[in-house]
Amino acid sequence: MSDSQSILKQAAMQIGAGGSAGFVEVCIMHPLDLIKTRLQLQTNKVSNHSDPHYYNGIVDCFKKMYKHEGMFSYWKGILPPILAETPKRAVKFFCFEQYKKIFLFGSPTPTPLTFSLAGLGAGVTEAILVNPFEVVKVTLQSNKTLAAQMPSTWAVTKEIVRKDGIGFSGLNKGVTATIYRNGSFNMIYFGFYHSVKGYLPEYEDSLKEFLRKLSIGFVSGTLASCFNIPFDVAKSRIQGPQPVAGQIKYRGTFKTIGIVYKEEGFAALYKGLLPKVLRLGPGGAIMLVVYEYAYNFLVMKFN
Repeated sequence: MSDSQSILKQAAMQIGAGGSAGFVEVCIMHPLDLIKTRLQLQTNKVSNHSDPHYYNGIVDCFKKMYKHEGMFSYWKGILPPILAETPKRAVKFFCFEQYKKIFLFGSPTPTPLTFSLAGLGAGVTEAILVNPFEVVKVTLQSNKTLAAQMPSTWAVTKEIVRKDGIGFSGLNKGVTATIYRNGSFNMIYFGFYHSVKGYLPEYEDSLKEFLRKLSIGFVSGTLASCFNIPFDVAKSRIQGPQPVAGQIKYRGTFKTIGIVYKEEGFAALYKGLLPKVLRLGPGGAIMLVVYEYAYNFLVMKFN
């Protein structure tokens, strides 16, 4: 087999494993992503606890959504992430492997800096590609009507394009916030996971080794989530419905962070942190472990 064929084969296995990891993760963890978005879109000015769309935390949100919108409301907006996550994770893991080669800086083996910079590069690339899906997903998730009245993903996409186009006011709204969010997340996520995994000794027992990787992945996802959530809050506010129809209040990542901090306090920048950690802690672990096992399976199968 020629070098070019070998490179293409390796890339195909990386893309296949990454896509599998994304699909599994989003199907399991999507309800918590929806809860996170609902909480982030809720301002402190909303204080009517009798309002069926006022959520006093995660449990209350789950209960009210089930009561007023039905069981399937937990998977509102799942089609955009399913459509996005397979290529998104495929691109993320593939790009990470390619950026690793760039950021070796002459070292024979990857260093923690290599892993972190490769993660940053992969996150930025991922953010640019996936942002239109994020805009549609947030629009769907912020819809509080009954599930039976829920518009289709395609209908929402067409409406966004019709009203605002595909530029920075339409399908690419909030792209800078998405870049900050995904870039910072993946920098910590990949940097921590691969650095710590290489430092801690492997187990010969397959179950213990699986749990070792799962634990490191969980900590990686949790740390990255805690670091990048202000950017996530800004992204949700920019891409979600504005407080006053026809007026753009949230525009620009750091300007939006400043507005939220000034009007709602420091804690508001961490709205949705618990569901985010509950999703991306185990979700991050699931992705990394599924990727590694899927990639190793493909290598054994086709090499």
